[in-house]
Amino acid sequence: MRNIINFNRKWDFTKQANEIPAAMPADWNFVNLPHSWNAIDGQDGDNDYFRGTAYYAKSFGKMDLPEAEQYYLEIKGANSSADVYLNGKKLAHHDGGYSTWRVNLTDAIEAVNILVITVDNSANETVYPQMADFTFYGGLYRDVNLICVNESHFDLDFFGAPGIAVTPTVDGANAKVHVETYITNAKAGQTVRYTVYDADENIVDTVETAETSADLAISNVRLWNGRIDPYLYCCEAELVENGEVIDNVCTRFGCRTFEIDPENGFILNGKEYPLRGVSRHQDRWGFGNALLPEHHEEDIDLICEVGATTIRLAHYQHDQYFYDLCDEKGLVIWAEIPYISKHMPTGRENTISQMKELVYQNYNHPSIVVWGLSNEIGIGGSDEDLLENHRILNDLCHEIDKTRLTTVAAVSMCKMDDPYLQIPDVVSYNHYFGWYGGETSMNGPWFDKFHEMHPDIPIGCSEYGCEALDWHTSDPKQGDYTEEYQAYYHEELIKQFFTRKYMWATHVWNMFDFGADARNEGGENGQNHKGLVTFDRKYKKDSFYAYKAWLSDEPFVHLCSKRYVDRVEDETSVTVYSNLHEVELFANGVSVGKKTAEDHFFKFMVKNEGETELVAVAGDQKDCSIIRKVDKFNESYRLVEKGAVLNWFDIDAPEGYLSLNDKMSDIISTPQGQQLFMGLFAKMMGGKNGEEPQMEAMGFEINADMMSMMGGFTALRLFTLMGGMMDVKFTKEELLGLNAQLNQIEAPKKN
Repeated sequence: MRNIINFNRKWDFTKQANEIPAAMPADWNFVNLPHSWNAIDGQDGDNDYFRGTAYYAKSFGKMDLPEAEQYYLEIKGANSSADVYLNGKKLAHHDGGYSTWRVNLTDAIEAVNILVITVDNSANETVYPQMADFTFYGGLYRDVNLICVNESHFDLDFFGAPGIAVTPTVDGANAKVHVETYITNAKAGQTVRYTVYDADENIVDTVETAETSADLAISNVRLWNGRIDPYLYCCEAELVENGEVIDNVCTRFGCRTFEIDPENGFILNGKEYPLRGVSRHQDRWGFGNALLPEHHEEDIDLICEVGATTIRLAHYQHDQYFYDLCDEKGLVIWAEIPYISKHMPTGRENTISQMKELVYQNYNHPSIVVWGLSNEIGIGGSDEDLLENHRILNDLCHEIDKTRLTTVAAVSMCKMDDPYLQIPDVVSYNHYFGWYGGETSMNGPWFDKFHEMHPDIPIGCSEYGCEALDWHTSDPKQGDYTEEYQAYYHEELIKQFFTRKYMWATHVWNMFDFGADARNEGGENGQNHKGLVTFDRKYKKDSFYAYKAWLSDEPFVHLCSKRYVDRVEDETSVTVYSNLHEVELFANGVSVGKKTAEDHFFKFMVKNEGETELVAVAGDQKDCSIIRKVDKFNESYRLVEKGAVLNWFDIDAPEGYLSLNDKMSDIISTPQGQQLFMGLFAKMMGGKNGEEPQMEAMGFEINADMMSMMGGFTALRLFTLMGGMMDVKFTKEELLGLNAQLNQIEAPKKN
């Protein structure tokens, strides 16, 4: 019978070696798996984390292993390329940092063994990802096992797959279950016993045959019905020789139907089932990608608490344990490979191998409904090589898996008629109107326009969000990184997206803050802070509760801006979120009033005198906070960007005149402002006065349409972003000189 031995404990580790050791090294460090060498330097900013080759070594004796005829090393995650050596002999190489792969050790095993795994996360032109807004943590960051099996066994060599594939088909009140198994070194006379169990481990149907496939039946089938009832069956396959079971595999599965309709969105088991949820990166503070089971469990519990029905598992294959949890909890999943941002003509084979691993390894998970072909890959437009790569991946998914659909996550700059949007079955877009330019009000109308242009293509939003840290204000503005602006942004997006039923899925970017070592912004470097929950999972931002108010049935009430205590205004705005019909707010025990809100966002004005205890009451739910009247704004609430050439509060902004703190849309709405900036851009990009400057940033063209989207940026923020995107640097003196010119231009009058 199969034995699985966990190999996580006591590895020797180093980043300094340059050859495979012949004996166990005395000067390396001991580590236990899972392990990442970038758990600290991959989260602190400046994009200087170690990317290179590191070495893991472990000794073991054959006598300490269970007796078996074949021994396989199973590696569940080594980022991003790895080689396996046993007793100095190289046995395998693997490219792709997020999937399971195995190596047959049998012929190289000796009485005493030294196993060495080299892992390399350095930059190259063949293995994805290479350009993306997250840290590529190096390491053996998931479990490593030794699998001991009979010479005849369910396959362990084929793309890390489990050796069994279950395809249920719902047929009225019943279900047919087609099972295929894959056997290595099969022998005459062997049979396979297939058994389906219900969730209580009762036998539902069983068949024994010499064939490697079988059809079983479930009467009165209980459907896998998302969060409502995520019911799971189990299928076991046993390899039998002379009446003895010599190997077995088991997989859970669910019986369900789904379709994605361009008008009515996602339909599960014949009923509309709106997919409203989040995206997830797998890393966390102090661990990188080296997560423990309790970390995955905490993540899924938080996602369920917010009321999500779907998760986009970005931007790579996640841990099998997390897919299992999604099956159990009833989350509908988008699973994808890291074909992201930059199309590499030399990387096609890697996209194919990573897609095969993703699909074959995850075929049995009922939670997964779409395979993601790529993310923002059309940022620079789509050439023929990119299109061909997508057609190959799309056909491959449909060839391997005839039960699911394909999708892409397109970036805002991708034109609605781009040919690569015609390749997958459904489409989603990553839009940040209201954060990276534009206004929040642009989001819904943009999707209406796409829906009108392509009425037969299901359209969704695969990313939207904005960053928030522990900064606060009573006057939130785009780009200020305050918790209040993030809450406002998500209130607006919720109202726009959740009322458009044709949108097949919406995924907030992101459920959790995550490591992005290239980022130096927001006052805390090395992270993307768009999460609804902080990187350490300790604090739920106000926007978390905005979604909970719309999506969760668990009664609650939440007072926003709890960390914003000191306030200068005489009367201050207080926001309360609840999924209950009516909220009453008390200030120092006195009722401010009762309110109802169809949008679940309750707004009150409260006198700010001395110290005030606020209590929000909805039904039998209660939440409390404190505000305090101060004469001067508490500067600890205001972002001061470390290393910034110029902060917004250093800028002269005379009333009635323009400054760098004004939005670009206001500046270029004036003839003088338009002339000033168009001349500046033309000079920067080598254009001529009077002509529209043709600029490029991060591979895409910035033209009049792009400038329109960027109208929501303040001029200062635009120049700051340009410094990172285009490597165009401005000195403090240059910016102050430009501001002085703007101070001479009258600001447009507001209607």
